[in-house]
Amino acid sequence: MDVLQLFVSGLANGCVYGLIALGFVLIYKATEQVNFAQGDMMMLGAYVTLGLHNAQFMGLPFWVSVPIAIGTMGLFGYVLDMLVLRRMFGQSQIAVVILTIALGFVFRFFAGLIWGHEPVALETPFAGRYVPIGPLVLGLDEVVIIGVTIALTVGLYFFFSRAKLGIAMQASSQNQLAAYYMGIPVKRVNSMIWGLAGAIAAIAGILFASKGTIDPSIGLLGIKAFAAAVIGGFGSLPGALLGGLVVGIMEPFASRYITAGYALIMPYLLLFLILVFRPHGILAQMHSKKV
Repeated sequence: MDVLQLFVSGLANGCVYGLIALGFVLIYKATEQVNFAQGDMMMLGAYVTLGLHNAQFMGLPFWVSVPIAIGTMGLFGYVLDMLVLRRMFGQSQIAVVILTIALGFVFRFFAGLIWGHEPVALETPFAGRYVPIGPLVLGLDEVVIIGVTIALTVGLYFFFSRAKLGIAMQASSQNQLAAYYMGIPVKRVNSMIWGLAGAIAAIAGILFASKGTIDPSIGLLGIKAFAAAVIGGFGSLPGALLGGLVVGIMEPFASRYITAGYALIMPYLLLFLILVFRPHGILAQMHSKKV
């Protein structure tokens, strides 16, 4: 029974890691840029929702605050690419990496300046509620996290396979020059992908905040999510989610059955082994781009 409880708890955490990792992969596939501020965008999404909903701030209803926060972070990602990242076109990968790391520090600074550095809780309608499923007693927040992740995964699958914009995004990510010649506005599509990554980060932040308290340092979860993306396969959207689930499920079992200090390094030990024995990840889909 304890094993099942640990599995579900890890699955819920893994869904959050997977959604953050999904943002990494979306941006990389489209622009070949690595956004190390993705975890901090998740943190901002959680804080924007908190600022809109909690009584000591604006006090809007939760189900009103959530779509506003997701839309706000989507717009934020779009504008960030249009005004900042687009200016890095032609620069080296390391320059973009350093820029996004610096952006992460800036985001954490302003989050602490606005909301403070003390842990705060997002007031959700499913906090402290439980769902009995046979012999298991699951937190409603965990059920919601898993359900939302499944729904979002299905929605993204149909978006990229059926929607005209989703197909244009895929075309742009595979071959930007060919997409440009086919009439696809590549720069605008890239900004839209940053916006989509921002919206997904907001969803991940809201789901993470529903399980406990938040503070500006939760943006550093992006490092763990990056490891998850590499484990799953950095060029694969399903791999990003799979890597997140693997890391999330590993954590509670490692904490339970291994000394706590060693449990903290288990995701990174797995990352090391993956890089040595299967460098492209579990679901390797790294393809050379045509020029």
